[in-house]
Amino acid sequence: MALPATLDTLLREADQYNLYEKLVVQLNKDFLLANIDLGFDENILPESLKLLLKETIYRLIQEKFADYLNLLYIIDVPEKQIRSLSGEDMVELSEQVTFLILRREWQKVWYRNKYLNS
Repeated sequence: MALPATLDTLLREADQYNLYEKLVVQLNKDFLLANIDLGFDENILPESLKLLLKETIYRLIQEKFADYLNLLYIIDVPEKQIRSLSGEDMVELSEQVTFLILRREWQKVWYRNKYLNS
């Protein structure tokens, strides 16, 4: 599996494989495990998902950093990738973290679909 290089590519692939709803379900599951009260509707448009997730990550970084770290741990975003990001611009940082979160969730959904349905 080649990981998508951009957020738009990732969302396009999820839609192409008919796994977008499963991606949203996985996000909801991990947010619930991290005790973050945010549930995405399974029919949310990709652009809305991107925007809402980015705003949530921004808010978590600014106001609830421990919850942010816990979410990254639950989702299993590699610490090395997070450390490689520049924290100078919080808006840019939240956008990059949003991509890393969605990419990791995409991996989980893609592998589960590939190996449970083969």
